[in-house]
Formats: sequence, structure tokens, C-alpha cells
Amino acid sequence: MNLARLISETAAKYADKPAIVFAGKTWTYRDFDRQVQNYATNLDRLGIKKGDRVAVQLPKCVEFLFFHFAILSIGAISLPLNPDYRPEEIVYFLTDSGSSLFVTTSDRLSKVRSAIQHLSELKILLKEEELPTTEEAVLPKYSAGGDDIAMICYTSGTTGRCKGAAISHHNLIANMRALHQAWEWSDRDILLHVLPLFHVHGLNVAALGSLYAGSTMLMFEKFEPRQVWETLASKNCTLFMGVPTIYQRLINEWAKLETQSELRKMRLFVCGSAPLSDQQFYQFENITGFRILERYGMTETGMNASNHITPEHRKAKSVGFPLEGVEIRIVDRDGNDVAIAEVGEVWIRGANVFQGYWGMPDKTAESFTDRWFHTGDLGFQDPDDGNRLYLVGRAKELIITGGFNVYPKEIENVLESHEAVKESAVVGLPDSDFGEKVVAAIALKEAINITPEELITYCKSRLAAYKCPKQIFFVTEIPRNAMGKIQKNILVQQISTLL
Repeated sequence: MNLARLISETAAKYADKPAIVFAGKTWTYRDFDRQVQNYATNLDRLGIKKGDRVAVQLPKCVEFLFFHFAILSIGAISLPLNPDYRPEEIVYFLTDSGSSLFVTTSDRLSKVRSAIQHLSELKILLKEEELPTTEEAVLPKYSAGGDDIAMICYTSGTTGRCKGAAISHHNLIANMRALHQAWEWSDRDILLHVLPLFHVHGLNVAALGSLYAGSTMLMFEKFEPRQVWETLASKNCTLFMGVPTIYQRLINEWAKLETQSELRKMRLFVCGSAPLSDQQFYQFENITGFRILERYGMTETGMNASNHITPEHRKAKSVGFPLEGVEIRIVDRDGNDVAIAEVGEVWIRGANVFQGYWGMPDKTAESFTDRWFHTGDLGFQDPDDGNRLYLVGRAKELIITGGFNVYPKEIENVLESHEAVKESAVVGLPDSDFGEKVVAAIALKEAINITPEELITYCKSRLAAYKCPKQIFFVTEIPRNAMGKIQKNILVQQISTLL
């Protein structure tokens, strides 16, 4: 059960049908499959074998997909990386994963070259290099499958050390099939894809789902609201997936349109990666007539729950019901099931749940109880509506901004590496555009002067832009309780009064 093999079988079935349209060029399913085989041949020639990790840091492009599925087809493990990651971050991912090959662009390599020069065994392949094409491509052996690892997707924890979620072929296939059933995905669909490919939403849900179904995917490098509205109408799109920030900008753009788009072929707008506000839910429905379908997923589990395909069964603030093959429990701090309608931590069990954290057996053990994964999310089920799931917050200190996960400790570590900073605390505050924005409170060392702008610039040189604080506030001291733990709830109240 190799994921790339399933996609190749789809390609054989829909050989002459457009699979991907990007930057004015169309790739049929036959074209796509041939490219994946050619890339697999070149990876084989480089000595990449089953179980090797291949890190891919590319801008959004079709080559990203060719590399990704070629890696899976030869049994290696794909490691998708955000193209905005800074050198320090890249070094950690390459080192922690023990990657054998780093696929990137020449400009990105120039920024990270000195930082990775000590990784003497690491091979490097540039996107700009023209890969040899041969009529005698090495047909993939599909040597990996089932519980073999297909991907390592890095997430983080409150300790600040990023964790690599090891996701198997079986995890991805089971989740993909559950989504196809839940969303009635078919070869008649045309998906407008505006999400980043390094993110599980854009790769494992949108792109993978489209290719498996035999759909056509219109892929944009960047999200532009007006372009989206025009394309949805002119290209007869049926599917669109976004995050709350994207939907807010679409709402804002709608009023500016000279001629509002006719969405006669559209059947489904999906939202995920961050909570959609009820205001956004109702406002989008009022202007378009479409009720957004919200779902619930995470890096470690893929998609867990979804609202129903029938619009009348979708509700604001609810993520719906467990997908086929997924079980959900709501538990208290001792791991006991709470009464229905009571808030507790959401635990997940199913074929979609990852294999564990790469190289972190202790963290893996802490995250599971009898195969139930502790999500760290807080939620409750509605007994009057078939135990419909609602999420109310996060037990872990996670910030979701623009659909991306941001973990405070990682940013605090960077801030506190600056000579002027005594201590820091990072929190997320509501933001109409991004859902949440990253804000930091900082206590400075005595006799050192520095501006918030200088510290933000310092962060931007060491972290991806979306992780960096949008605002910094100087405080005399960080509030703590009697046990010395930072009281971020008090801190949020204090900062809110200053805004």
C-alpha cells in the first residue's frame, strides 16, 4: 500500500485528462506520472534508497510535487520544509532527521550554505538543475508501504524543540479515502489550489486529494483575492480550500468587485488549519450563498472530523463529526471520559494517527494512552446534535496565525538570546485578518536600551516571518504564580488594555 503507487494508478486511468494547471502550463496525468518516474530515476542514481530522508525546501511549483511523489515511490521519506525557514531552522531539521539529500533553490542554498557545511554526508540537488531524461526510466519498486514512514512533518511543543511527526503511507491513504467519502470528491471536480505545498493542508489534503480523485487542480503560486473570485467563476471550479485569513480577505474583496462572481459550478468551500469565527461563517454565506464547511485536523493525525457535506447540517464554530475510521474521546486531566457536553481534552484514535515523533520515543510515549493520541485541544460534544464536536481552546500554548502553527517557546528562546532581553513571554491575541497575531511581552536587562522594532528585526533574521511578533511590549516583570509559572492569562489581560 504505497501512496505514490495509488496516484500512479489514478494517472493510468485518467492519462489524457489535465491533472495540474500552473503558471500557464498544463500537465496531464500521463505527463505527471512520467515526471514522477523521471525524478525517481534521478533520485535512484543519486543513491537515495528506502528509508532515506529527503528534505524539500522549494517555493510553490509543480517540481515540488514531482519530487514529493518520486521520493515516496522509491521508498524514501519526504521532509517538506517551509521556503521561509531561516538557516538555523534548516540546520536543525536536516540534522534531526538525518537527511541524505536536500532539495532546494540556488538562492536559498546561498543563504544556508555556511550553516550546513559541516553536514559532510548531505547531498544537495538544486531545482535549477535540469534532470536528465531517459526513455528507460527506472520503474519505481514501491518498496515502502503500510506502516513504513512516508513523511516527516515538523511541528513543535511548548518545550520549543520542534518534533518530527512520522506519518506512514497507511495514515495518508486512510485519511485521504475518508475525506473522499465525506466530501464526495470525484473526477468531475476542479480544485482551485492557493495553499502552500509544504503545509499538510495544501499537500496532504488539497493536492493529494485532487490527484487521487482524478480531479483537475488549478494551482496558483500565491493567493490573490480578486484572482480567486475571477477564476472560480471563469474556470467552472467546484472546490476551494482555505484558512480563515484567506476567507476574510475574500470577504473584503467581494464588495470591491465591479461584477460579482457567478459561482454556478461551485459546490464546496472548505476551511481549516485555524478556527473560523461565526462572523466569518455567516458573512461569507450572506454574500455568496455558500455555507463554508469547517473541518478539524492536525499535523500528527491529518483530518479528524468534518461538518456534513449537506449545507444545512453545517454549524458555525463546530468542526462536525468524526470521519470514517476515526474515534474521538473527551477526557479530564486524569484521562477519564467526561460527561457529554463537558469540556475536556480531545483524544483521537484511528488509522489516520501518526506513528510517533521521529527520534523521540519518550515524547511519543507521553502523547499516547492505549493508542489514543492526546491532541492538546479542548472541546466538547453536543448531546442534542449527535455528539457534534466543538473546539473551545488549546491545552498547549499554540498560536495559529494565518493557518500556521506558532509555538511561543521557540520565539521566546530567540528573544532571550538577545543581550538586551532578561525574559520574555509570547502569546496570541485575536486578529480579524490572521485569526491570531503573535505578541511578546519583554522584561529588559537594566541599563540596556533597545526598541521593539529592533527586536522584531532580530527575530526576522532567525525565524520564519509568520513566527515573528507583530508587536512587542516592554514590562517591568513577567507575571508568575507562587510556583514560578508564567501566568499568560494575566499577561493577555495586561496587554489587551494597552491595545
